[in-house]
Amino acid sequence: MPEPTIAVLDVDGTLVDSNYQHALAWYRALRSLGETYPLWRIHRLIGMGGDQLVAALAGDEVEARIGDEARDRWVAEFDRLIDEVAPLPGARGLLQAIGERGHRLVLASSGKPQHVDVFVELLGARDLADAVTSSEDAEATKPAPDLLQVALQKLGASPDAASVLVGDSVWDIEAAKNAGMPAVAVRSGGFGDDELRDAGAISIHDTPADLRAALDDSPLA
Repeated sequence: MPEPTIAVLDVDGTLVDSNYQHALAWYRALRSLGETYPLWRIHRLIGMGGDQLVAALAGDEVEARIGDEARDRWVAEFDRLIDEVAPLPGARGLLQAIGERGHRLVLASSGKPQHVDVFVELLGARDLADAVTSSEDAEATKPAPDLLQVALQKLGASPDAASVLVGDSVWDIEAAKNAGMPAVAVRSGGFGDDELRDAGAISIHDTPADLRAALDDSPLA
């Protein structure tokens, strides 16, 4: 029989509906430091590592001047909003269905460990995941492939093990491509289908529930 596939699922924006809270937290953090940017521009960068977001949004000068303070304030602002985050439709059911098919499951988040813990509890996924990652597990953040490589390493798998990523942003999909991993997308990141396909997504679904319904036609059949 073939080896089970390793399913690597992004958490923020893919399983829990947190992207807009992240965008608002970044907006408030930056504005408190005298830098105001349209929320839509910030939202377009959610899913990219926080170590890269300030420079991508505002340039290297702003990053050098306030980047570290902005990241500290973003954490504080997001802490105030975290109780508003809810699971996306069918998120736990998708995790259960993947496990029932015999696949191994990694929740591969680049979020802060304390935030990841909240989301894992919110999903009731502590007993479903074979491993969980956080920002502490990799030096280079998405779209670099490091976090996905760490996800495989946590299961003792080789880099070329059969695996698939499920994510919601172009940054997730690009990270998967950089890791040599096929990627399935959900639309909850707010990116257009053309953007997700151009980044490398092999299929796109509205919600985790829709992906679960289509599992038999996916790499996770």
